[in-house]
Amino acid sequence: MSNEVKNEVKGVISGINGPVVTGTNMTAFQMREMVMVGKKKLIGEVIVLDGDIGTIQVYGETVGLMAGEQILSTGMPLSVKLGPGMLKNMFDGIQRPLEKIQEISPVFIPEGIGLMSIDEEKLWDYKARLSVGDTVKPGQVFGTVQETLMIEHRLMVPPNVKGTVVEAREDGSYNIETVLVVVEDDRKRRHELKMYQEWPVRTPRPAKFRREPEKPLVTGQRIIDFFFPIAKGGTAAIPGGFGTGKTTTQHQLAKWSDADIIIYIGCGERGNEMTEVIEDFPGLIDPKSGESIMERTVMIANTSNMPVAAREASIYTGITMAEYFRDMGYDVAMMADSTSRWAEALREISGRLEEMPAEEGYPAYLSSRIAEFYERAGSVDTLCGEEGSISIVGAVSPAGGDFSEPVTENTKRYVNTFLALDKNLAYARHYPAINWMESYSGYVKLLTDWYEDNVAEDSIQLRNKMLDLLFQENKLQEMVMLIGEDALPDDQRWVLSIAKLIRVGFLQQNTFDDTDTYVPLEKQYRMLKIMDYLYEKGLAGLKQGIPTSVLYNEKIFDDVIKMKYNIPNDDFSGIDVLRQDIDEYYDDLMRRYQD
Repeated sequence: MSNEVKNEVKGVISGINGPVVTGTNMTAFQMREMVMVGKKKLIGEVIVLDGDIGTIQVYGETVGLMAGEQILSTGMPLSVKLGPGMLKNMFDGIQRPLEKIQEISPVFIPEGIGLMSIDEEKLWDYKARLSVGDTVKPGQVFGTVQETLMIEHRLMVPPNVKGTVVEAREDGSYNIETVLVVVEDDRKRRHELKMYQEWPVRTPRPAKFRREPEKPLVTGQRIIDFFFPIAKGGTAAIPGGFGTGKTTTQHQLAKWSDADIIIYIGCGERGNEMTEVIEDFPGLIDPKSGESIMERTVMIANTSNMPVAAREASIYTGITMAEYFRDMGYDVAMMADSTSRWAEALREISGRLEEMPAEEGYPAYLSSRIAEFYERAGSVDTLCGEEGSISIVGAVSPAGGDFSEPVTENTKRYVNTFLALDKNLAYARHYPAINWMESYSGYVKLLTDWYEDNVAEDSIQLRNKMLDLLFQENKLQEMVMLIGEDALPDDQRWVLSIAKLIRVGFLQQNTFDDTDTYVPLEKQYRMLKIMDYLYEKGLAGLKQGIPTSVLYNEKIFDDVIKMKYNIPNDDFSGIDVLRQDIDEYYDDLMRRYQD
C-alpha cells in the first residue's frame, strides 16, 4: 500500500473532534472506505455517511489538522497486506512496521507517515508450483517462500480468482511486487498474482468448511491443559483485575502453546508491558525447533499512548493475519491483550459520535462486535484442501475485578473457556491465579476422546475426581472457619490434606523455573495420578481406623509437591520412586495397625 490516491474524489474537513473528523462533499465516498485526511494525509476510515456529510475515524493524532483541508478517497476499504515479511515483525494497529518507523523517527510515530506495510524491496526465494496452461481455483497454492527457518509461506490464489494460467515465472528471487502468475478467467479478464494479497480487515476470509474442534491447544500450563482445556480453533477469555497476572498468563500461552503461528496483540496496554514482551520473546527458544520463538510470531503493538482509533482497528488487523495463516493450513493462536482496552476505544469513539450510550457508557453494539471478533476463531477445512485453525485467547481487564461489568459479561457469552483470575490467589502468590471454582471449559466433552487416546484412558475421570476434591475442600473451608479443622471427622481432614496437595503441587506453577514453566501432558497426568494414589492409600488406612494425623507424612507430601521441580520433563522415573516410597510407608503403617 502506498499514499497514492486512486480517485480524484475529494471531501472537505468541516469539523474535528479528537480522532473523529467530519467532512462535507462526501456523496461519492463509501462506508468503511479508507481515506487520506488533510495536508499530512492521515489515514482514516469512513464510519458514517449522511447525505453529503461523512464522519471519519482517523488512525493518527489530529493535532494541527484544520477545517477546510481536503479528504482524499482511496476507493478501497481499510485493508492489510498479507504476504512474506509479516513473521518476526512488529506492527502498529494498522500494520505499519514499527522498526522501519523507528529508523525515520526514533521516539514517536510522526504524523502523516502514511500507510507503510511489509517490505516491498526485500528479495524472497520463490519456488513455483504452477506452469502455463494449468487450471487454478481459489485458495490453491501457486508457489512457496521459506519465510523463516520454521515457517514455509504458501502463496495462495485469492478467494475470488479462478481460471487458466497464461503466464508463470520460474523459481528465483523476487520482491513482493513482482507479478509471478497471470490467470485468465472464463470472461477473458486477467488477474495478476503477486506474493501478497490485500484484504479488508473487517471482512472474514472464506473457508470451505467449519468443523468441530477435536484437539486441545496444549499450553504446558497444568491448570489449563488438564482442568480447563482450550481447543485448537476454540475461544478463551482470561478476565482479572489489576495485578492478577493476565499478561503473564498470556505470555506463557504465547511462548509455549503448540500452535504453528502466534499472533500477539498488545491492545491499549501500558508501554512497559509491551517492552517486556519485545525484550523477552527474541530470547525465548521454541521447544520443538530449538529456534527463537520470533520465527513463528507476529506482534501488533498498540500501546495506551497511541491513537485510540488504531487501537480499535488492531484487533481486526490481527485476526485477518491469523485467518491468512490459517488458510495455508497452519494452527494459529492469537493473544489479544486486552479486549477491554479495545472496548474502551469503541466507547470513546461512540461518545465522540454522540451515539446513545448503553450500560456503563459502552455503545449498544458492544455485544455484537465482541461476537463478530470471537466468531472468527474456529477449526476449518481451507480452500487449498488443508486443515487449519485459529484459537483466540482474549484478556479482559474489568475495573476493580468486577466480572459483572459489560465487557466480561458479553465476552462470557461467546467464549467456551473462561479462566477467571482471582486477586486473593494473586495476593497469596498462587500463580497462575486461576480460580478453579469460577473457571470452566466447554471443550471437555469434545476433547475426551483425544485425551483418552493420547494421554490415558482415565485422564478425564481423574480430572473430574480431583476437581470434585477441590469443590469438597471449598465447602469444608466454611465449616473450618466456624468450628476449626480439628473438629472435623478424619475422612474430611484427609480431603483437606489432599486438596491442599493438588493446589500447591499441581495448580500452582512457577513461570521462572526452567522445569516448571512448561510441563508436557504425560508428566501432568502422572503427577495427578500419584496424588490420586496417595489419596486412595489414605482412604484405605482410614477404613482400618488409622487417624489422619498418622496418615499424614510430611516428607512424602513434601516430595509429592516438589516433584514439579525435581523430576525432569523428559525422565519420569522419579515418580515411580515416589510411588514406591508411598507403598512402603502406608503398607508398613497398615501392617502395624493390623497387629
